[in-house]
Amino acid sequence: MKSGFESYNATLVKNSGCISHPIFIGTPHLGVCRMEWALARFGQIIPCNWGYKGAFYKIPDCSPMNYLIPDAQNYICGGFLKTEAEWLLFIESDNLIPPDCFLRLNEYVRKKEVPIVSGLYFTKSIPSEPLVYRGRGNGYYTDWKIGDLVWVDGVPTGALLIHRSIIQALWNESEEYTVGTDIVRRVFAYPRTIWHDPEVGLETTSGTTDLEWCSRIIVENIFYKAGWKEFQEKRFPFLIDTNIFVGHIDMDGAVYPPQYEKAKWEK
Repeated sequence: MKSGFESYNATLVKNSGCISHPIFIGTPHLGVCRMEWALARFGQIIPCNWGYKGAFYKIPDCSPMNYLIPDAQNYICGGFLKTEAEWLLFIESDNLIPPDCFLRLNEYVRKKEVPIVSGLYFTKSIPSEPLVYRGRGNGYYTDWKIGDLVWVDGVPTGALLIHRSIIQALWNESEEYTVGTDIVRRVFAYPRTIWHDPEVGLETTSGTTDLEWCSRIIVENIFYKAGWKEFQEKRFPFLIDTNIFVGHIDMDGAVYPPQYEKAKWEK
């Protein structure tokens, strides 16, 4: 006599449809990270029926002149555009995203109403300052509390969601250059200029890639070219969702901001 299992005529049915991966995750890093980061990154609550791909590009600390942060970011952009993913999510290796980060970002992915959304995080310093900017040269913006949706003209790239159309428009407008043996485009770049003013002498500009990238999007009408005309007309076109509260961790395990400083920004 056959058992019930042996007599059961099982049929394997394979889904022949397309499996969509709407988000492509990129992480520029030095090759090492804290365990806290790994737990935060890979301990995420995954939304139902959700898919994502990841890209990790190392920046060897033995050769920083050859693999700078913008080079890694541009590698990621190139890899992202080779896929069919609709959104690029930067998660830098010193940013501790909250457990519900993907759940919150999923709302922006589904609704497709805002092309660039950042989480909230602070500088690795005491006192620790929020990376929330309206304007340049005037410090950080203060008129908000944790839980608010804050519109700004400058966001960091540590936990940043970007629609494909923005990256594609920037890629189309950017010069090619070689990193190692690969050709990428200069979507991200350090601000680095030097000139001589006859009245004041030698002047230079320098800084990080994030604010330079934001300024470029505004000045070069990238929102308009990417099909987001209404955002090109906004004075503050980038959104920071402060519900996505991101810890900023150093290699000694200190997380910024300290709890007593975070309390100043809570409702």
